[in-house]
Amino acid sequence: MTVDERVAAMSARIPVHVSRCIPIYDTMAAQKDINLLMGFDFQEYVSITQATPTKGRTFPNFRPDRSTIRPSDGYWVVGLDRNSDVVLTNAARLYDLSNGNFAEHLRSLRAFYSDPIAHAHVDDRCVCMAATAEEMTGKIAYNGDLWVRRDLRGQGVPRMIARVTHRVSYAMWAPDFLCALVARWRVNKGLPHYPHHESGGAILRLVKEDIAEDNWLVWVTGRELKGELDDCCKDIFAAPSLGVW
Repeated sequence: MTVDERVAAMSARIPVHVSRCIPIYDTMAAQKDINLLMGFDFQEYVSITQATPTKGRTFPNFRPDRSTIRPSDGYWVVGLDRNSDVVLTNAARLYDLSNGNFAEHLRSLRAFYSDPIAHAHVDDRCVCMAATAEEMTGKIAYNGDLWVRRDLRGQGVPRMIARVTHRVSYAMWAPDFLCALVARWRVNKGLPHYPHHESGGAILRLVKEDIAEDNWLVWVTGRELKGELDDCCKDIFAAPSLGVW
């Protein structure tokens, strides 16, 4: 069974109105004794992240109280250690920008709020100066809310989780672009899973969220993503084993 067929089969047999979680497998995670769990219910995701010590508040674009995310348009991945404590979080969502571009989406604050008029503060701003963001149209997969517990930092965990999110995003959406907004220090350290980067991605201020950041835009094109995955093992989903979760 291909990645696309397995994702479709799993999504088809899990009702939309209930929590939707499936275990997923990655060799690098297994080597670090991390169990990966994938879900589609962002209410559940927020309840997990809020209860996770030292993790900052989840951005509004991944919170149902600020952004509407249909089950087919978003997913999250949580890593658990042997004690079932959360050691990493990450989330992804799809923006349909067939009639616009990512720069516009950021500046209008619709990337963060489904209804900026209702939810944004009068002083909220997002300045996007990255020229490539103007060219990013169509299906844009956005990856964010990455957090890794301190004792696992510096061990390649972001690259490991990127292996999973790149494959799942391609399987679910075959996007035109997969992108993220990251701090400059992350770009300086190297992001091999995002071959392109540009400054001025999002100079962001969200007053009620206490967010003030100056982030770079990093991305991989849909064609590059497909090429990357053609070189990888297609069968990324492990069959759920009874008694594990």
